[in-house]
This record gives sequence, structure tokens and C-alpha cells, in this order.
Amino acid sequence: MLLEFLREMFLFAKIPQSCQDMKRLINDLGLGYDKIHSCPNDCMLYWGDQKNQQSCHVCGKSHWMNRNTEDMNTDEGGEQLRKKPVKVLRYFLLIPRLQRLFMSSKTTDYMRWHNDERTDDGLLRTPADSLAWKLFDSKFPSFASDPRNVRLGLAADDFNPFKIMSTSYSTWPVVLVPYNLPHGFA
Repeated sequence: MLLEFLREMFLFAKIPQSCQDMKRLINDLGLGYDKIHSCPNDCMLYWGDQKNQQSCHVCGKSHWMNRNTEDMNTDEGGEQLRKKPVKVLRYFLLIPRLQRLFMSSKTTDYMRWHNDERTDDGLLRTPADSLAWKLFDSKFPSFASDPRNVRLGLAADDFNPFKIMSTSYSTWPVVLVPYNLPHGFA
């Protein structure tokens, strides 16, 4: 229904016909994500060598949701069931997103803006004017010497999306902001 609404609102836009087409488009653009299972108490990630571990090695909680069946692998008709993890971390791949910033010559110029076009008059207007930026430059001169190196700011906040605090569902977005870009870049 959302895709139909968007097609009606944006008549000249090429909006995919289905959610599957939309997912394919997002993946083709390099904007997909990886799912990594997590302990319900956030003790560990089931990743790498520990991907197939059945319970947390710290707190002992199960990797999988508890089903009220005797055998979690089959249903009444003998069909194979997929185990459902208790908690899933969705990891948006950083490197492809950073690479996309340098795919366009215009965006590439913006990523070097802090070095090439910024007015250094002693006023605090951008992160590049801050004491933290200058301190970092003095501690790591080899990094600071190449204006293409990406500087990121990290922001994180735990929130309950529907303001129903009695539920256990919450979202914890972690946002990385590229500080190289000029103020007001859209």
C-alpha cells in the first residue's frame, strides 16, 4: 500500500513495484545491512567463530526464542522450522557507504571542503574549527595530512519507538556523522 501511495504522489519517479523489488534496489545501491544475532542481555554477539553457539558463554541465556514444542526443529507435520533468534542486531555496512561519498566528483569535493575551502578565522563554525579537531591533528599528523581521510562523529540513543515503556521492544540506533562535510550539506 505504501508503494502504491508513493507512486500516486510522485508520478514521475521510478518506484519499485513490490517490496522485494525495493529490497533488491537497496542492495544493488550498496545500502543493505547484515543481521547479527545477539544475546538477550547484550553480553555477546553470535558472530564469527561463535555464530553457531546455542547459548551465551557469559550469562547462559539461549540464542533462540523458546517455542512451546518438544522439538524446535520440526512442526506437527514434520516440516523443518527455522529457529528464531532472541535478539538481532542490524549492522549497516560502513565501508560501502563511505565509498559512495567518493563516487561523485561533487561529493568528493565536499569531503575535502574542511581543508580546501573552510574559512579559518578563529570562529567556531564547523567541527573543523573545534579544539578537539586541532588536538587530533596534532596527535596524528600523518592522518591529518591527507584531507580525504574521513572523520566521524558517533551518536547513540536508546528509545522506545511507540512510547510504551512497559514493552521490552526498543531500538538503539547508532549514527555515524561524517564531519568532513560542510555545514548544511544535504
